[in-house]
Amino acid sequence: MTSDIAADSIVCSDLSITHTGARGDVERVVDGVTFTVARGKALVLLGATGSGKSTLAAVLAGAAGAGVEIVGGDAVVEGISVRRPGRKRRLLSVLTGHLGQSDGATLPARLTVGEIVAEPVTSRQRKVNGRALSFRVATLLDELGLPLGAVGKYPYELSAGMRQRVALARTLMLEPRLVVADEPLANLDVEAREIVRAALAGRQREQGLSLLMVANEPETVARFDADVLALQAGHVVGIGHGVRGMVWTPSSEADRRLVSS
Repeated sequence: MTSDIAADSIVCSDLSITHTGARGDVERVVDGVTFTVARGKALVLLGATGSGKSTLAAVLAGAAGAGVEIVGGDAVVEGISVRRPGRKRRLLSVLTGHLGQSDGATLPARLTVGEIVAEPVTSRQRKVNGRALSFRVATLLDELGLPLGAVGKYPYELSAGMRQRVALARTLMLEPRLVVADEPLANLDVEAREIVRAALAGRQREQGLSLLMVANEPETVARFDADVLALQAGHVVGIGHGVRGMVWTPSSEADRRLVSS
């Protein structure tokens, strides 16, 4: 499955998103957001809990949950409109790797680590080269600092930090052009955080991987030489290149403290 490589990984234009709750109440969670992620570059979304950043990330990855609807604007991700993906919806899931906020904590309990990491391939192809697939899984685990012995283990046998890296390995399995990661460093100790940053930065440098990450660590912004976009109640309240280069709206003092070093 192939696609022409778009000049920009993400072009988000005046995007507005609502969420309809179980009682039918409709809340606008993202309101008029505009930005671009150029090929091979990184953008970090930051903001307080409930600011809309996780919903925005999920929509851009084509992984929005029930009740989430785009009601204004559009976003073109890897050349595909997320508002009207049509037949290209499956292609979007191949070109874009998505690490959700709770993915590390919700790994399939009855699958081994090897099966979980291989799932993006095995769920799409009936016939696979088992040896090549096993090698690919082992390579990803090694890249993320996980022991080869983890291949046959089940999620309950792993620490929270190891499960998080297993989820990331699964995200990278199809060699996506863009990774959308919601708190990719959650539950990781200092050493594991550096391993994950190094793995993603290496792919960005060597393969032109584009990144959109939800994170509040200035170290992550600096490591990826990232642009930064801050949200507050669904509105953009700060934007710029790097933490020090951000321009803030006058009413965003609370959000500024999220990235103070």
